[in-house]
Amino acid sequence: MSTGSAIRYELNHATAPGQHFGYPYCHGADIRDPELPGEKPCNAYRAPARALGPHVAALGMRFYTGQQFPDTYRNQIFIAEHGSWNRSKKIGYRIMSVMLDDRRRPVAYQPFATGWLLGQEQWGRPVDVLVMPDGSLLVSDDDADLL
Repeated sequence: MSTGSAIRYELNHATAPGQHFGYPYCHGADIRDPELPGEKPCNAYRAPARALGPHVAALGMRFYTGQQFPDTYRNQIFIAEHGSWNRSKKIGYRIMSVMLDDRRRPVAYQPFATGWLLGQEQWGRPVDVLVMPDGSLLVSDDDADLL
């Protein structure tokens, strides 16, 4: 992808084998990759279930199956957003929750844990989340240098 292109992250829901969500020809529902023009328009591919922030680098995702958090989080999605590096105003550097309805459709995308980005200074970059047997949620970070 060229450096001038907008990178959009998305949450996809595969409901059958062989579904195509557009990548690498389209990013998000409507951004054509300038270096890989596909034969189909972007709207010919399966639309994302939820658009995520631009340049957030959503790397790790887990369904919360634990019992430690309030019931509203059970079977909901946690996403580790590694964070942008090529924006004038940084974005990401957080753990987001995607709340699903009874039909498993995303109805909310909201911050769950923040603080890795203070103003425009970052002190960590979440990479993934892991639900532990006791219901706690571990967050891996590849930038804080804490051992």
